[in-house]
Amino acid sequence: MKTKLDELLNSIDPARTLDQVSARVDEAINSFQTKSGSTKSWDTFKTVLTSFFCHTESLILQIDPPRKPHPNIDWGRCCRLLMKEYGLNGEKAAFEMVRTGSQGGLYGVLKAVSKQMINEYAGNEISARIGHYWRSLTTDEKIAASQEYLNKHGHLLPSELTEGSAARIRFNFIKVLEEHPHLIKRMRDVSQNYR
Repeated sequence: MKTKLDELLNSIDPARTLDQVSARVDEAINSFQTKSGSTKSWDTFKTVLTSFFCHTESLILQIDPPRKPHPNIDWGRCCRLLMKEYGLNGEKAAFEMVRTGSQGGLYGVLKAVSKQMINEYAGNEISARIGHYWRSLTTDEKIAASQEYLNKHGHLLPSELTEGSAARIRFNFIKVLEEHPHLIKRMRDVSQNYR
């Protein structure tokens, strides 16, 4: 019989979260059209990125009809993703790549934005499911859930985290659950590479 933890881990499995969002992002990249793969204009760069962001978000969230870009709001959201990918002045670094065609040019920048969108949107979905699960448990059930996780999946974690009473795992159990789909995805990717 499946436990509440088993049901949660099944619901946040990478095939149901990360892979589904990734497939929608791939569809967005493949269906996005732009006039040119490079530009020397900052305004054109901003327009292309905000259009791509809205196009991708509409596909991820299955918004029909797709929403129209809001230049200021969506540009701010793009900048946040670019900073995660390229650092403090991420938007300037990305523009320089597009302007010069280096590191994949526009396509490389769109792929970088896409990667960050996958992490963000799948992460939000995973966190929401974990939050709902966690709020449904009593204190005793929360303690039992962390022990159940260690019993079933502790062998996947670094030994320095599971040694002794695994206090760091128990104390940060929600973060462990949030990382679980990424851990499973990495393991599946490695096993597929060996086939």
